[in-house]
Formats: sequence, structure tokens, C-alpha cells
Amino acid sequence: MSQKFDDITNFILRHVREYPSEVTRMAVDHFGISRQAVNRYMKYLVKEGVLSESGNTRSRKYTINPILNEYWDLNVKENQEEDRVWRNLLKPYTTNLPKNIQEICQYGFTEIYNNVIDHSESQTAVISLTIYPDWIRITVKDNGVGIFNKIQSHFNLDDPMHAILELSKGKLSTDPGRHSGEGIFFTSRMFDTFSIVSSHLIFCHSKEGGMDALFEEKEFSAGTTVVMETSLFSSATTEEIFNEYSINGGFGFDRTVIPVFLGGYGDENLVSRSQARRLLARINRFKLIVFDFNKVEMIGQAFADEIFRVYANENPAIKLMYVNVNKKVEGMIKRVIDARIGD
Repeated sequence: MSQKFDDITNFILRHVREYPSEVTRMAVDHFGISRQAVNRYMKYLVKEGVLSESGNTRSRKYTINPILNEYWDLNVKENQEEDRVWRNLLKPYTTNLPKNIQEICQYGFTEIYNNVIDHSESQTAVISLTIYPDWIRITVKDNGVGIFNKIQSHFNLDDPMHAILELSKGKLSTDPGRHSGEGIFFTSRMFDTFSIVSSHLIFCHSKEGGMDALFEEKEFSAGTTVVMETSLFSSATTEEIFNEYSINGGFGFDRTVIPVFLGGYGDENLVSRSQARRLLARINRFKLIVFDFNKVEMIGQAFADEIFRVYANENPAIKLMYVNVNKKVEGMIKRVIDARIGD
């Protein structure tokens, strides 16, 4: 096949998932070729089983098909070495993937499966691996105590939602003598999308825009399910992600990002000092904290004052930053910072 063929088919595969109806037109515009020419590539990919098509000519949609779908039902006591499980089960299916994707998948799987071994108290684990021409998904499911419930109980937190807030900060472990508490944090940053499902909660992190989301489900989900997904076209590397959360190119994990919306419950506003203190708990383990105000419409004076004046004055060696603020939120933050400067 020619370089032109590779360029056009790769373009289609990169965009068909997000633009199932528009990908043909997009390829026409991008490469400056006729619609008939692009349709020949689309028909080839359908014939090869890479894509499926539906609808008539005007409303035709394309979906991308998996090229691999494997799963394993493991006895955890008989599979106590995460590197061996990776090497024997998943690695053989990833050897043709880009090296950076192999490394991300190895890191993520071994970290999450090790958590099953050491923390879940589960007898079994179900592992699944799905590979598309453009995407890879790894799922690890156990039937143990549930990650959010275990963190809540161990640290005597208010509820599982409070556990998610602490987990999102990083450096949290129920067994600090054996674990640094960094594995889940970095795994969630390496993959394009990362989700944890446990009890009635789903916590998701998306690399695009650094978005975090929390959903409540009516149905109770026993144990813990972790879903890790990333594009095969991603240029991310494990080294790049580690460096992103260190200061001045060092090797330490001394920078974190806190999703501020997790400091509240449901649709309640963030107005109190106690809510602020919940966000501030344990952040003295870092040198730089970025408060991400995405999804936060307003904050109260006491909430802002506790973080950006009181805590900042008491901890001058810790740098506090904020991102994704609207005008109302930024106005309140600047107001208390100005008061701090005037102290």
C-alpha cells in the first residue's frame, strides 16, 4: 500500500469515532480529493471489516469495529504477580501497538491489578482487553469491598464521595508502608479516559480538557470496576505524565490538580470554610496545588478566604493556583487575595 493510502485511512480511523456521519466530507476537504475517491476508501474499510455502515447515502453513518475482544476470569489467590499476569495474558496482544501505548497499558494494568491483589479482598477478578484500529480498552473488575467504601472506612471519611475527593488528589493509600498512593492518580492521567465504578458512584477523568466527572447510579455495583481507554494515535508517554506533575523537571510527585466541584455534595454551592478545609486536607504533601474550578458556578467569601488567604498565609512554602474559573468565581478569589496582600 502507498503512503497516500496510509494517510487517508489513518485520517478516517482517527475521526470516524467522533464524526460518524461527517468523516467522508472531512476527508474530502482535508486531502482535496473527490467524494467518490474517499468513498472507495470507505468501501475498502467496510469490506475488510474495519468499519460498519448504516443508513442511506445521505444519512450514512460509519462505526468502527473491534479487532480483538478477549477476557479472562482469574482466581486472585492463584494470580498474585501482576507483572506475570500482564506478560502472559495481555502483552502478547499489544506487541504490534506503538511503544508508548504498550508502556502506558503495562503501567496502568499492573497498577490497577496490584490494587486488586493488595486492597480489594476479592477472590476473583475479570480482565477484559478490547482493541480497535484506533483505540484500546482495558477493564479490571473485582468483587471485593469496593474502593470508595474501603477508603471511607480506613480514613473515617464522611461518605464515599468524600473518598473520591481524597483519591483524586493523589498520594492516598490505605497501606502506606507498601504503597505510595500514586498508582491510580498517574494511571488516570496516562489514559485518554479513566473510570472507576463502585457502589453507586462512577468517577471519570478525561485527558481532553483535564475534565473530571462524577455520576450517581441507582443500581448498586459490587466491588470495583476500572476502565482504562486511550487512542492508539496518542503521543503521550509515561515519562511525560510523570514530569507534568513534578516541579522544575524533577522526579518527585509534588504537583497536583484538585477538582473543586468534588468539595460539595450534589448541587450545593461551595460557601463554607468546612468545605474548603475538605479540599485542603493533605495538600501539604505537595509543593504546588492547582484548584480546578470547572463546573463551579459560584463560591462564597468564606470558602475562598479559607483557601486563598488563611491557608496561603499559614503555608507560604506551598504555591496555590487556580484554573477554569468564570468571572464571578475569579472575582471572589481576587478579592480575598487582595485582602491577604493588605494584611
